[in-house]
Amino acid sequence: MSKFGELIDVDIPVLLDFYTERDNQSIAMHPILRDVAAALGDKAKVIKIDVDKNKELAEALRVKSLPTLIIYKNGEMKWRHSGEQDADTLIGVIQEYV
Repeated sequence: MSKFGELIDVDIPVLLDFYTERDNQSIAMHPILRDVAAALGDKAKVIKIDVDKNKELAEALRVKSLPTLIIYKNGEMKWRHSGEQDADTLIGVIQEYV
């Protein structure tokens, strides 16, 4: 969990994507997240977290449905959404915290 703290305690927005390879919606988000990361460059980070490999973290953050998208900045949760989201919407939300 201390590594998680280091990941989110930065002064740029960090978009976390909680997913599993068994979930079609999660897989559908992968190219969208690539587009978001490419559009924002070094203004934000996009990190994918496989819930099968990070069960404790998913439980601690109460991730119930997939995909779950969470934005952190300076260690504080700023935004959260469960389900698919399009690239333009994600870019717009992240830019509010840049």
